[in-house]
Amino acid sequence: MPTYRSRVLEQELQTLSAQLPAIAIDGAKGVGKTETATRYAKTVVRLDDPAQLAVAQADPTRLLHASKPILLDEWQRLPAVWDAVRRAVDRDNRANQFLLTGSAFPADADLHSGAGRIVRLRMRPLSLAERGREAPSVSLGTLLSGTQPTLDGVSATTLSDYVNEILSGGFPGLRQLGDRALRAQLDGYIENIVDRDFEEAGHRVRRPHTLLRWMRAHAAATSTTASFETIRDAATGGQQQKPAKTATALYRDVLERIWILDQVPPWLPSHTQLGVLAQSPKHHLADPALAARLLNLDAAALLRGESGDAPQQLVPRDGAMLGQLFESLVVQSVRVYGQASEASVHHLRTQGGAHEVDLIVTRGDRRVLAIEVKLSAAITDDDVKQLHWLRNRIGDDLLDAIVITTGTQAYRRTDGIGVVPAALLGP
Repeated sequence: MPTYRSRVLEQELQTLSAQLPAIAIDGAKGVGKTETATRYAKTVVRLDDPAQLAVAQADPTRLLHASKPILLDEWQRLPAVWDAVRRAVDRDNRANQFLLTGSAFPADADLHSGAGRIVRLRMRPLSLAERGREAPSVSLGTLLSGTQPTLDGVSATTLSDYVNEILSGGFPGLRQLGDRALRAQLDGYIENIVDRDFEEAGHRVRRPHTLLRWMRAHAAATSTTASFETIRDAATGGQQQKPAKTATALYRDVLERIWILDQVPPWLPSHTQLGVLAQSPKHHLADPALAARLLNLDAAALLRGESGDAPQQLVPRDGAMLGQLFESLVVQSVRVYGQASEASVHHLRTQGGAHEVDLIVTRGDRRVLAIEVKLSAAITDDDVKQLHWLRNRIGDDLLDAIVITTGTQAYRRTDGIGVVPAALLGP
């Protein structure tokens, strides 16, 4: 069995469960929700076990009288338990009673939102810091303080190592596998999305190949703001008759509800001197390993600058696919660290694309940490020009600005911009 790795989410879980009665942990299958939640529960009810599900179906409220805290794993298999927990909290709101873990949120179930009773946390695949490759020397939380701390630390992680991390992914149960077994498991994960997960989410897939093409098109659009029409065209290839937006929008909706699509929303502050901002999200899958596998990319192909199986010419991008997947790896980690600091993660792009900043991390509407991601070991003045543009526009509202790289040294440039190897950034 793989060794359990502590998760950044655990600090948040401990803090909240000390004061709140019910917490739901959301996330894609395989990210480690159950393994983490089990460590904080006295009673575990696994609703993906047919025997335990049958007992729960007979009387959902009976589950709630066991020793607390009670973990209701894969609760979406029996949506009635959500409302049962909500009603139980209405009667008794003492802290640390219920944990719910789920890999989907049922669309058609007649459920109360749980607002005011059940707090929802998001768990993503393992961040770079959680994978244990190196001890982080730069804290995202400290960067958000606005103190512009001294940056130091030396990383031994090479470009080939980052490629390996992209391909290995952040699903804890797959980390110990060899290359061929890993590819087989990722293929199985993708097949299960089509064959089982969609149906469990309430939608039967009538054309599996169409859904797979749609997922490949999203993989090809990783780290871009490609339009819906562009992704649709990439998914349908040279077909003259394109599917209606209402038909393909269903794919996107379900992939979001089972946490496979993890788009970064645009930053749209209420007060800005930035001009007209684009409103398209940046596309990411739950883990860049899924994107690489969908595109049939291995380490050699990535290092050669190849783009894989999907029709990339229909998804415009700057640079090689490796750069887009490295950005996705960094985004995944920054979102984990940002959540720990109660921060939101967005991207910035002006209308027309004249100015872009890869990541905007903010605890409020105005003051921000700006991050650029570069597949490079050395940073030039050209690499930081967008950060200078943002600084000139928003002034003191810019808490800090850094470039995340594949280099070896964390430091500050003479212009105050930080340079941080991806492996050295942590919560």
